[in-house]
Amino acid sequence: MSPMTAIEIQQRAIQMLQEDADKILKLIEVQLDNLTMPQCPLYEEVLDTQMFGLSREIDFAVRLKLIQEDTGRRILSELERKLSKLNR
Repeated sequence: MSPMTAIEIQQRAIQMLQEDADKILKLIEVQLDNLTMPQCPLYEEVLDTQMFGLSREIDFAVRLKLIQEDTGRRILSELERKLSKLNR
């Protein structure tokens, strides 16, 4: 197996962060569909914890210069936009 190039590493980091964002969206969708209402403290706790974890992952990737800061912000804002649609 040949070593990955810097661009391949960056693409893989973005892909992994996007996959984590998609998992959070799916988790929240399932929670809303089956378990709780958006006003429930449990829902808010899960959402806050998951979003904080993703933001820390993104911060780590930015600090390692695996992704650009604006790419990380885009991933977070896109997830927030999708989550806000679920709450309507």
